[in-house]
Order: sequence, then C-alpha cells, then structure tokens
Amino acid sequence: MASTESASAQRIEVEPLAQLDATALAMLQGLVADSHWNQVAADWALFHQAGTIQVVREKGRIVASGAVLPMGASEAGASGVSWISMILVTPAERARGLGRAVFGRCLEQVQASGRIPMLDATPAGEALYRQFGFEPQLRLTRWRREARAATQPVLSDLLPGLDTLVALDGQALGFERPRLLADLLARPSTLCVRTAQALALVRAGRTAHQIGPLLAADEAAAAAALNRAAASLDGAIYIDVPDPRPRMHAALEAAGFQPQRGFARMARVDRGQVPPAGQYALLHAIAGPEFA
Repeated sequence: MASTESASAQRIEVEPLAQLDATALAMLQGLVADSHWNQVAADWALFHQAGTIQVVREKGRIVASGAVLPMGASEAGASGVSWISMILVTPAERARGLGRAVFGRCLEQVQASGRIPMLDATPAGEALYRQFGFEPQLRLTRWRREARAATQPVLSDLLPGLDTLVALDGQALGFERPRLLADLLARPSTLCVRTAQALALVRAGRTAHQIGPLLAADEAAAAAALNRAAASLDGAIYIDVPDPRPRMHAALEAAGFQPQRGFARMARVDRGQVPPAGQYALLHAIAGPEFA
C-alpha cells in the first residue's frame, strides 16, 4: 500500500526503526489515522519483528514511514519476494519528497537482498512506481460496507491449522507467508469462515473489519463465504478483491458494499529473477495491500 510525494533537493535522512516502543508506536499509528488507513498496533509489531520499518524523523518525531516484509519460500524456480508497504507521511510534511525518499530506501533494502520487490499501488502511486521499473501484475478493487446489525450468528473462532493455511495461500500467491499467517491466526480478534470449498479469515482493523485472505475453488464458493462473513459482522467491513470477479462483485453489491478505490499489484523484476506465478484464480480477496 503506497502513496507518493514529489522529489526535493533537501537531503532526507531515512533510518530503520531500532525500537518499537510505546512512543514510536503512537507516532506510527498517528500516521495511519492521518491517512485514514485501517492498520492497528499489531501490524506495526509484525513489520518490526519479521521485517523492517524505515522512518524519517523531524525534531524527534516520526513524520514518514515505510515497511519491508520478506515473504517465505517461493514456488519452485521462482525468486524470493519482499513486500513494500506503509508509505505514509504526516499531512504537514507532504510535498517535500519524504514519501519518495522512504520508498527509495525500502526499495534499496529489497534489492540488496536479491529479492523481488512487490507492492500494491494506489492509482496515484502507479505512475511513479513505473518510473522505478515496477510493472502491474494484477488489478484489485477495495470495497467497503458501512456498519449495520448482524443477521447471522457470530463467526467461528475455530481457525484452520497453520500448515493447511500456508499451503493453500502459497498455492494462490506463488509464495508462502508463514510468519504473517501465524501472526494473524494468533490475534484474539481473528475469526474464520470455512466450507468444503472456501476459507476466509476476518480480523479487526482500526476502523473496520478486514476480510482476507479469501481462498476458494471458484467464485460461487467465494461469494457464499463472503455472504456468511458479512451477515455475521455488525461493524464496517473492508475487502480487497481481484478484478475481474463478476460473481463476487454482484455478491458484494447485494450485501451493501460499495467500491472505494483500485489498487495495482506491481513488481520490479530484474535480470535473472523469476517472479512467482501463483494461481490467482484461487485468490478472491487479499489479506490487505500492506500484506499482499
């Protein structure tokens, strides 16, 4: 998930966050709130423990951020992947090139590791990332349903086994995410929809529930899982769905969701690297643009 800033001649110091203490966490969550995003403290903890948080400080305060999260093993013959996200700048410091600087540092970090950098770009960011050699692989749409009373019983907290989820998720994406999925499964807020042909996680966000990943054999099974989840949740809901998914789109509209904005899943593939292909037909909602 990435936004962009114009370049500046001023030298901008970008540094990895050494300690995620209460003060740093409050400043990072302030960036999330200022941008009206949905991440929570547990997301920053995951980025810090399993990856890197890059920051820009002004007079001791964090005014810009970016995160790099290395993924697990890729499918046979494919290169490893690291995910770039959380490119955020406090409103008072925008248009100074801070976002571009922190993104550039994240990209340098991934390239130095020999991995393929990937991200989900907003429409405003896509043109800039093309300048850095990124190309779109997949289009997605974010949908939102406003809060309403639940009409079905609460979802199950009986979650799938980690190995099962990692295998299904890796088949869809072309790379595994064991650390991320273990973290999501361990969160007290995480619930599950599980049928013979579909599996979806639901977790609490800052302002809304997030449905995803949603993995299913076909769109009909995915739409049924979506309907079950939406009917059981009484708060606002976000879900990020690959395009085109006509049956999913019809189910979303019938359930009261409205499209919010698009994302482009992008990758920069350098000479000698092989991007994971995955089986995107199995992927009917992503975990979120911050997580792939």
